[in-house]
Amino acid sequence: MMNQLTRYKLSELYELASGISSKPEQAGHGFPFCSFSTVFNNAILPEQLPDLMDTSNQERIVYSIKAGDVFLTRTSETVDELAMSSVAVKDYPNATYSGFLKRLRPISDKAYPKYMALFFRSSYFRKTVTNKAVMTLRASFNEDIFNDIFVDLPSIEEQKRIGDLFYDCECRIRNNKSICADLEAVAKLLYDYWFVQFDFPDENGKPYKSSGGKMVWNDDLKREIPEGWEVGAFSDCVSSINTGLNPRDNFKLNIGGTIRYLTVKNLTKDGSIDFSSCDMIDEDARRIVHRRSDVSVGDILFASIAPLGRCAVIIDPPEDWDINESVFSIRPNYKNMTSLFLYMTFMSDMFIKKAEGSSTGSVFKGIRISELLDLQTIIPPKSILDKFEGQIKSLFLAKTNAFTENQQLSSLRDFLLPMLMNGQVKVGGKGNLPPVAYPTDEVRGEYMVAAEPQKAYDAEGKGV
Repeated sequence: MMNQLTRYKLSELYELASGISSKPEQAGHGFPFCSFSTVFNNAILPEQLPDLMDTSNQERIVYSIKAGDVFLTRTSETVDELAMSSVAVKDYPNATYSGFLKRLRPISDKAYPKYMALFFRSSYFRKTVTNKAVMTLRASFNEDIFNDIFVDLPSIEEQKRIGDLFYDCECRIRNNKSICADLEAVAKLLYDYWFVQFDFPDENGKPYKSSGGKMVWNDDLKREIPEGWEVGAFSDCVSSINTGLNPRDNFKLNIGGTIRYLTVKNLTKDGSIDFSSCDMIDEDARRIVHRRSDVSVGDILFASIAPLGRCAVIIDPPEDWDINESVFSIRPNYKNMTSLFLYMTFMSDMFIKKAEGSSTGSVFKGIRISELLDLQTIIPPKSILDKFEGQIKSLFLAKTNAFTENQQLSSLRDFLLPMLMNGQVKVGGKGNLPPVAYPTDEVRGEYMVAAEPQKAYDAEGKGV
């Protein structure tokens, strides 16, 4: 049975208020502050607000942030980015919010905050805002739009079931993101310790340079390096660099294929491959692309267009994806090099600075293969590289697993939640089982949402 929905005017549920008008000298110190970017990038406000603002006691009262508050971006250059939302699920003492935001404070108990975090990010609400937005030089969300919006909500009990499920999923995703960031930071710290400060373990297990290891001056790098280490061009470190193919005059995108077609936008700053929002190609196109790209396990994907420093190591066989011409596929020369050292080098601040200095282009500034191969770098002994690989491999795999889980959670969330909101599936549970989603009479199938795999239930609640 479909959810019974009740229609409300948005103004019956919330009171609209504008944010603080602050001056530049107030920013960066003082009390917690909710900014435009924080709202734009988070459906639920983070545990701690990342920004600060020097505000008065009266401002902290007038522009307060309490549990249940909804924040909408007030203005944007495009209608599609207007009224992006973020919901507070707890009080934020002494915090204020930006004048580029609108605050919706609850005046009714008919809306459950965690459900509304989902609702305000739904395609239904986004379409409503787009249809009603005022567009001059910039899109604007105003009181007239607020007073003219209606919302259809299920019972508060159903809102709580769906909202709690959504919130649990978001918390898991955020936790995994934090794990990924911490693991990447540890790997970077270890790389800097070994190959920037040169305090890798010597034969006695002591830090090399700090323990008096001999250093020699290198004219090419304009710095001292450990005795016995080599310096060479990246052409000495790689066996091949390949690129993908532009679809122009070669094949067409998104005509029913199932092969994901990666571009630079799919390479993240934290060293992972984000497969969301990929264009798709078919098998024939993949064969054409792969003759040039030749991507394989162990290769490093390198975004050749600014901003540089977006790379990823291929862990699993790339059977259902390939790359376009803006992504390099770099294969290490395994005789003197390892994948993870080369990956960390490409992600290092020192390399990015060098590469940016060699980049060319007017519209899209980037680095050519020949310029990349000519850049100079240290080439440590293979024994040192193998030890380093052993040190960070477990960190790297743990980060990859956490990122992969996030992609799976996001896909499952995006697939199930619209059906939960319109009543095609229900949230339920049996005994001590975690919540699961099971189909109603209108939609048959097996759907499941749980922290650990559990049973799915049919419309009558029977295990399937």
